[in-house]
Amino acid sequence: MHKVIFDTDPGVDDAMALLFLHHHPDIDLIGITTVFGNAAIETTTRNALFLKREWQIAAPVARGLAETLDPARPQADWPTFIHGDDGLGNIGVPGTIDLPLDPRPAHRFIIDAVRADPGAVTLVAVGRMTNLALALKEDPGIAGLVRQVVIMGGAFDVPGNVTPAAEANIHGDPEAADAVFTAPWPVVAVGLDVTMRTVMTRAALATIAEAGGARARLLADISAFYIGFYEGIVDDGMVVHDSCACAYVVAPELFSTRSGAVRVVCGGIADGMTVQKPDGRRFGPSDWDGRPSQSVCTGIDADAVLALIARTLAPSHRA
Repeated sequence: MHKVIFDTDPGVDDAMALLFLHHHPDIDLIGITTVFGNAAIETTTRNALFLKREWQIAAPVARGLAETLDPARPQADWPTFIHGDDGLGNIGVPGTIDLPLDPRPAHRFIIDAVRADPGAVTLVAVGRMTNLALALKEDPGIAGLVRQVVIMGGAFDVPGNVTPAAEANIHGDPEAADAVFTAPWPVVAVGLDVTMRTVMTRAALATIAEAGGARARLLADISAFYIGFYEGIVDDGMVVHDSCACAYVVAPELFSTRSGAVRVVCGGIADGMTVQKPDGRRFGPSDWDGRPSQSVCTGIDADAVLALIARTLAPSHRA
């Protein structure tokens, strides 16, 4: 059983990933921490509470940071053209959700949960890495107590998606991402190298909605706007970025990885670029030296991952 804290900025693909974690029998979802990114922190936190209510998720929700680790870094506009004005595909999420938040800020929730159960907690982070970086800054010792950190982020051997150099989650807070990659805990980066190969078609989503009951139908409604964004980018359907990171937790055998130290470019035209120094490669002295070796996903059995997602979202469905 994997005890998971889900660090998220819901976000359409975040919603699918959350339902995956909630449904999968090998996942014990012990917390949801929110971060700004796909929308402002007020919106992403409200969306997390909305999904908690609609899907009857027991895990507490803790509100995270509203700005980057370096508050002087300028904030880009919210990607409403991808996730809608409400962050969940313009389905009409209520303005307020009558559920309580955990009283702790997200980074403190992470620290407390990790220290309460050393070696057991997996952090699955599918937004900006700001909460994780702040947790490390406040309590560096947690790095030796986390089971693993699985992130959706980065572009290593492929172009980025917000600039030619950078993927959105990393680009949104490069300093935080560099802190996460260079900390002495095991990180697995599930980035654009593999997620862009994992496309759920309209027909597949419709089958899940039909087989999965009210929860899956809500997910399909949330996803419709996102599918519209992907028209012209993929042949049919949508890329399920964040669910790939969740799938890695329970089925790492469906991925291939490369190990090596990772650094993030902070500033300049390559701001947010993720660069790995593969283990075993010889270079001259560099800023990668002495940094922990982390895992970067370079290959994926996309059909098997999509089948796993379908089975999990709609347990009566067999893809």
